[in-house]
Amino acid sequence: MKTGRDKNRTDRKFPLLFSIILVFCILGASVVSVSWKTSKEMSQAAVLNLNENLDLIKCTIESIRNKEAEFQKMMAQEIALTDDPKAYITHYRKNDTMVKISLICEGETTGISSTGETFSQEELDFSQGTKVEGLDVSSSYLNYMGAWAYTIRCPVEKDGERMAELYVEYTFDALDKSLPDGFYNKQAQLYIMDAQTERFVLKPKGMGKRDAGHLNLADFFRANDINDRQLRGEIDQCVQNRKNMMFYHDIRGKSSLNFIWMVSDGSICLAGYVPMEAIQREAKTVNNTIGFVVVIMTAAFLMCCGIYYMNQRQQQKIMREREAEREQHNRELTEALQAARLASSAKTMFLSNMSHDIRTPMNAVIGFTALLERDAKNPDKVRQYTKKIMASGQHLLSLINDILEVSRIESGKVVLNEAEFALNDLISSIDAIIRPMANEKRQEFHIEIRDISHEYLIGDETRLNQILINLLSNAVKYTKEGGDIWLRIIGLKQRFSQFERIRIEVEDNGYGMTPEYLKTIFDVFTRAENSTTNRVQGTGLGMAITKNLVELMGGTIEVFSEPDRGSLFRVDMELCISESEKEKRFWAESGIQGLLCLNENEQESKSIQTMFRNIDVSVEWTADVEKARRSLSENGEAYQIVLLDSSVLEKNGAGVVEKLRMLMPENAILLITADSGAENAQEPEQFFGAGYTDILSKPVFASALRDKVLEIQARESGKEREAAGQSLSLKGMRFLAAEDNEINAEILQEILEAEGAQCEIAENGRLAFERFAASAEGEFDAILMDVQMPVMNGYEATAAIRALERGDAGRIPIIAMTANAFAEDEKEALAAGMNIHLAKPIDIELLKRSVVDLTGAEREEGNGRETDISYGKME
Repeated sequence: MKTGRDKNRTDRKFPLLFSIILVFCILGASVVSVSWKTSKEMSQAAVLNLNENLDLIKCTIESIRNKEAEFQKMMAQEIALTDDPKAYITHYRKNDTMVKISLICEGETTGISSTGETFSQEELDFSQGTKVEGLDVSSSYLNYMGAWAYTIRCPVEKDGERMAELYVEYTFDALDKSLPDGFYNKQAQLYIMDAQTERFVLKPKGMGKRDAGHLNLADFFRANDINDRQLRGEIDQCVQNRKNMMFYHDIRGKSSLNFIWMVSDGSICLAGYVPMEAIQREAKTVNNTIGFVVVIMTAAFLMCCGIYYMNQRQQQKIMREREAEREQHNRELTEALQAARLASSAKTMFLSNMSHDIRTPMNAVIGFTALLERDAKNPDKVRQYTKKIMASGQHLLSLINDILEVSRIESGKVVLNEAEFALNDLISSIDAIIRPMANEKRQEFHIEIRDISHEYLIGDETRLNQILINLLSNAVKYTKEGGDIWLRIIGLKQRFSQFERIRIEVEDNGYGMTPEYLKTIFDVFTRAENSTTNRVQGTGLGMAITKNLVELMGGTIEVFSEPDRGSLFRVDMELCISESEKEKRFWAESGIQGLLCLNENEQESKSIQTMFRNIDVSVEWTADVEKARRSLSENGEAYQIVLLDSSVLEKNGAGVVEKLRMLMPENAILLITADSGAENAQEPEQFFGAGYTDILSKPVFASALRDKVLEIQARESGKEREAAGQSLSLKGMRFLAAEDNEINAEILQEILEAEGAQCEIAENGRLAFERFAASAEGEFDAILMDVQMPVMNGYEATAAIRALERGDAGRIPIIAMTANAFAEDEKEALAAGMNIHLAKPIDIELLKRSVVDLTGAEREEGNGRETDISYGKME
């Protein structure tokens, strides 16, 4: 029975093998037929391609000669218009194309030439009758330089009368530059031949193989064994009749296609040959490819036969392998299903965490709202509940904001809003948010600034603020009570003069992270999971947002951490340096040129020196109190500001302040630099008992020092006014306020009424202008003007008020109160006619001082007495 099955298998094999052989034979015959047909068609196409190439060269030569004739006609027109044609000829310099020009005046047999010799037409032969653009062309000849040339004759006419004949000599060598560089890959041979004399007048460079002995057509035939009399007779007849001709002939043992191709009505022609192997290069390539395919097919046929027989023996083995593959595929499907389940589980866990994190503050909001309704009549509980509702609402808002921020980043909708900002403002805002959080956990928050050369930079301050708050708030959350947190802003070596390269480091000595978690810390929805960190609320989105924002700003972020030893986040980025001259102007106008820094911390002092170097304020540093006293004693007028570090004060006692003040000018400023928060511990006047003395928070920035100087100057000038009997009270004054925001207007009205002043609100600039125009003179003491308002903005309203023809229109103080707090906004406000620019939120004390400074009024409680003073723009 087994033998029967084997016989049946054998019977089935032979018909199948015969079918395969038959198919391959048919396929091979088809390939050979296609190869022969393709070769024939490509040979025909190659001949046509040679025709086209020769026509292209012909057109190129004819175009050059036409241009030469057109240019010669233009020269003839210029000569006709010139007063001295002979001078025109003699002063003409030859070039690569026109080697000589000559002129024979009408009625004369000789003329002049640009080469200075006498010219005669008898030297030229125009009997051939060749014309270009209607101009006669001479036969080819050897010129005085030994180069083949031809001359074109052009009549010079003026007012319809012929006055001379212009002859210009051109060389055939000039044509070589316009012909193609190489002909059939430099395998072809091509000459330009004078059809009348059958002499080769040009053997172009780069046009293929050339034999220096080929001087004429006969020489060319002789050198290439073209001896057939009938063929040579046909060629001569073709040249005489000025017709194109191609013929096959072996050249140096290679089958070649020879050609005679007429140019310029047969006055010259192209002569040469192209080897067939060059013409049929593409066809040969195709044939070689087809042959290679045939070989491959034959090899494939033999391999198929072998595989066919081997396949029968290996069938069972293949079946076993397929079974193994199916098992492997099933395992992969099982693993993929498990991964999908894990992903679904992670998603479910995230939604569960989010549900818990969102419900927690929501429960607090709803619960305390119910309690608030119940205890509405108890002020203490109302304040307590309101505070907790606000905290829960803020937490809920932060969760929602994180989710929305990730969505915006992933969709590419986040756009950086780059503008000028001060590092001091950035650090101050961060300090105001993070320090209270750290204080609640009795943590120490340290801020260090090193090697920063420029304080004013251009970037997205809001996004930088977001990056720092994300990093620092995490440091606070994941650091135990009593721990330490560091924020360092470090200036790195600049790579470009226009950019400040900074490094931001946030370090803590908290719980730290495992190496496994560090690999996924910047992935969305990931949080460190352990018994300690699980008590910390969060979405796990903060680090993903931070990394995306850092990279969006062109920076990099790294993290280093060890469990129970803390973490370090490092951000490197480059920010454009602002070209604002605001700081330099302030220090120059204030007359502050020198600063004495008394500090034991060398790094802090060098940072101050680096920062002030760019605003032309010299900084002298010393850690020795006696050395500082000697410097003040010898040259006290050179220092308008003295910075005394709190560490030196603690070491030497409060008496050091009095010793330094005795050596300082009366209006020089002494500032005690201390860590943030120390300035609120004691009033400087009570603690030190000296004027022009205050506390400045570290780190020291130029802008922060400027603000403190302005604050001290305003405070001391207020003391002087009080000593002179002036009061800062606004009681009894009437204000007109232009404010379109109802809440802001209500707050402003309440504040002024609390100071005993009256305030009338106008909803936009036009209403404020119309109200002032309708008021009695002196009815209002000052106008508080918002800037961004509908209908008419603050600048327009101010200009309209100043333009009124009434006595107090130019005198009444107009104070700009706006959230636009940049230097250019202040400049624009003053230019519009406002007296002073105050940024929101309004400091009531600063407003009171400004009003008193502007009005100069002495007001006592209830007397309402005013002093009439004229006001203009403040410069």
